[in-house]
Amino acid sequence: MKRFWSFVIKEFYHIFRDRKTLLILFGLPVTLILIFGYVIRSEIKDANIAIYDPSKDEITKDISNKLLASDYFNLVENVQNIQEIDDIFKKGVVREIIVFESDFARKLEQNGEASIQLIADASDANTANLVVNYTRAIIFDYMNELNRNNPNPLQILAEPRMVYNEEMKGAYMFVPGTMALILMLVSALMTSISIVREKEMGTMEVLLVSPLKPAQIILGKVTPYVTLSLINAVTIILLGYFVFGVPIHGSVFLLLAECMLFILLALSLGLLISTLTSSQRAAMFISLFSLMLPTILLSGFIFPVENMPEILQWLSVIVPPKYFIIIIKDIMLKGVGMSFVWKETLVLIGMTTIFILLSIRKFKIRLD
Repeated sequence: MKRFWSFVIKEFYHIFRDRKTLLILFGLPVTLILIFGYVIRSEIKDANIAIYDPSKDEITKDISNKLLASDYFNLVENVQNIQEIDDIFKKGVVREIIVFESDFARKLEQNGEASIQLIADASDANTANLVVNYTRAIIFDYMNELNRNNPNPLQILAEPRMVYNEEMKGAYMFVPGTMALILMLVSALMTSISIVREKEMGTMEVLLVSPLKPAQIILGKVTPYVTLSLINAVTIILLGYFVFGVPIHGSVFLLLAECMLFILLALSLGLLISTLTSSQRAAMFISLFSLMLPTILLSGFIFPVENMPEILQWLSVIVPPKYFIIIIKDIMLKGVGMSFVWKETLVLIGMTTIFILLSIRKFKIRLD
């Protein structure tokens, strides 16, 4: 028994001396519980809205003020023309546009009812539902205040209208996010493991002394993953279109070009990881922890970024899938062109350039 406990104590010493193991045992659970605790929320906060109010009477102003007085909504724009609504949604900033009918107060007084249309961007179906429900609750609360001492109850009709996803299909949200996740993992994870495997087996040195140049070696290693990742992207798009009914309203050529750009970004990130690690296990751990979790939690794939604490919103800025998901949704669901997604495209190009330059620099240092 004494030998057994001596063996157990020895194992504890081994664990405590290994910082990587301690990080996994204690750091990972704390990190995950904090991230999940702050990211997974069923409420909304500071959702961007726009208001179209042709009446501009006392009632419509009171309703608008009541909406904006809550912590749920943030007014981004006062719409001047009803024809601007589609362009406003395509910019990707506004979640909901509140449309008051003309002569709102007069109709409410004369007819006993007036209507408000709640137009929501349902490319993210869950958020659209939440935004509309919160808006209707506030309007209903205001209507109750009006009717508190009113012998003739007034009725304000809040009529929701979902755009870009009228049937509220979850696939419209999950297909772009799943594409980002798969391309990131296949391109970055498999590339980093493939190169690190050569280091572990000692065959990288053999390749480096061969007639092939280092750039040709790296290019030869990543080319198969470029092809396979592009096939994956096309497969996901086709499955989304034919099986789940996810439309492609925009340019197919632009869609594939953006997929190719994201694949190159993921490959460059995989190359960078391979220069920082010397074992397949370390490469896999870094890839999964630094790529999969941010893609799921901080990219807007499942949980809206604007609902998160400010520090996580800042962290989401450096998460590449965030921009790719925005681009894919805008092209497939909203039918936009490059004029609407050029900012996100430039961000992806910039990140790809930075990762490639860092990889080249680290690779040269390793060679020296």
